Amino acid sequence: MKKRIFVFAIGIATASFMMSCGGGAKKEAPAAEAAEAKTEVQEVAAPNTLTEAEKKDGWVLLFDGTSSEGWRGYKKDNFPSAWQVVDGTIYMTGSGRGEAGDKEGGDIMFDKEFQNFTLSLEWKISEGGNSGIFYLGEEKLDYIWKTAPEMQVLDNDKHPDAKLGTDGNRMAGSLYDLIPAKPQNAKPVGEWNQVEITVYKGTVVHKQNGVNVVEYHLWTPEWNEMVAGSKFPSLNENWADVASKGYIGLQDHGDDVWFRSIKIKEM
Repeated sequence: MKKRIFVFAIGIATASFMMSCGGGAKKEAPAAEAAEAKTEVQEVAAPNTLTEAEKKDGWVLLFDGTSSEGWRGYKKDNFPSAWQVVDGTIYMTGSGRGEAGDKEGGDIMFDKEFQNFTLSLEWKISEGGNSGIFYLGEEKLDYIWKTAPEMQVLDNDKHPDAKLGTDGNRMAGSLYDLIPAKPQNAKPVGEWNQVEITVYKGTVVHKQNGVNVVEYHLWTPEWNEMVAGSKFPSLNENWADVASKGYIGLQDHGDDVWFRSIKIKEM
């Protein structure tokens, strides 16, 4: 009888010890989870600024939200008056004349050539508006679009370009007239779209609102074949021979358009 009492007592002691240990672990868990959650919080940059992490990672602003420093008109020494710096944006005051534009406008470009990089920016388009983002452009012909690939900026709902081309390859985020953005995730008129364009040794990726929507490879047989079937050879017979280093440009297509938070990381 005494032996059974002894065993029972040991069992109670062991169970109490295990419950005590278990209770301690449960008390520590919330603190551990909070610490883990804290490490996952990332600093978000205000428009036209860089976080400390971005600075350390090599990002550089191409637009500070207050001046047009570093920007000029294509084949011009000045910043065209139809482009303005307004409320922290580079704003194009549309002429309403489409590609014809007006003499006070025209495409603009950042006055430095880039080779391997990720370009990040935000754009917002007006109702029925059209614009574009050029990269690897050259300044040797009358228009930058005769030398540079273009990421399309568009009101997909009202601009007729959205229904032209092939398979939606003139809609927002697309490699204009060549590769459609898929999925098509552009935000409506009046809302900001965040995009990134990565160029690295001929590999090009368009990211729109956090999703990769276009990927292609310059200077390959597939690239040459694709360009040959587009409208570009009629505009420039050497259009497929895109430069390995060139300018970044923003398009004046005669419509109101806004750009901000323009930054680049060279690789």
